[in-house]
Amino acid sequence: MARIVFTSQLRRFTEAPEVNVDAATLRAALDAAFAVNPRLRSYVLDDQGHLRANVVAFIDGRRCTDRVLLADPLRPDSEVHVLQALSGG
Repeated sequence: MARIVFTSQLRRFTEAPEVNVDAATLRAALDAAFAVNPRLRSYVLDDQGHLRANVVAFIDGRRCTDRVLLADPLRPDSEVHVLQALSGG
């Protein structure tokens, strides 16, 4: 099963447990995590259901490429990390 992990930045605002999911896409994995804690959805997705501008997801160490449909594929043993993107200079 794929594993989805939320970093501590998101856990400061709401419960964001690690979740093991049987999911073929990033969208399906996130939906499974939101089923555990529906409040988490608004911290990760915007009103259109896209990744928020300040959130980034990495799948097996690579940044997701589809921020709109979240259709990036997952392997059964994938590891997904969801975190707030940092900016500044």
